[in-house]
Amino acid sequence: MEVVSKEEFQRNEKLFVERIKEGAIFIYPTDTIYGIGCDATNDEAVQKLRTLKDRSKNPFSVIVPSRKWIYSHCDVSEEADQWVEKLPGPYTLILKTKKHAVSKYLAPGLDTLGVRIPAHWFSGAVERMGIPVVTTSANKTGKDFMTSLQDLDESLRKAADFIVYEGEKRGKPSQLVDLTAAPKLIER
Repeated sequence: MEVVSKEEFQRNEKLFVERIKEGAIFIYPTDTIYGIGCDATNDEAVQKLRTLKDRSKNPFSVIVPSRKWIYSHCDVSEEADQWVEKLPGPYTLILKTKKHAVSKYLAPGLDTLGVRIPAHWFSGAVERMGIPVVTTSANKTGKDFMTSLQDLDESLRKAADFIVYEGEKRGKPSQLVDLTAAPKLIER
């Protein structure tokens, strides 16, 4: 696994984006914790990530390029709009989808999608990519999430193509907010 700094990623962003669009699995920082993801429109990459995480059914969320992307691809009620306008921030908003703009393997059998825009420089990279990126904690399902390179699960270390590393993170996963009906915070 290649370890790159924020500066290296930004300096070579076009090359990293090309790798992502070709199916790379990568680890990246957010405003909360480290995530592991891939191009959310790439069926093969999403399936590979499911296998890697030992997560056969539970849906994955995505970092989206913009609020505009959310309004184009999701049903946003007046109440949900108030939450969308809080983005970027430490929230994952669960919304009903209007049309499929992501892999069918992202949320199998569901008509909902968890969307995020972290308050973090990496969101700008996703915006420039113009595609949603899978966002899930960098860990095996049911295990502790990664806070530093030292506690990254060995199988994830071996499988990830690269990591954008900015030191230890002491955050917690984003707050899930179900907006498919009346807004409801979901405990993790």
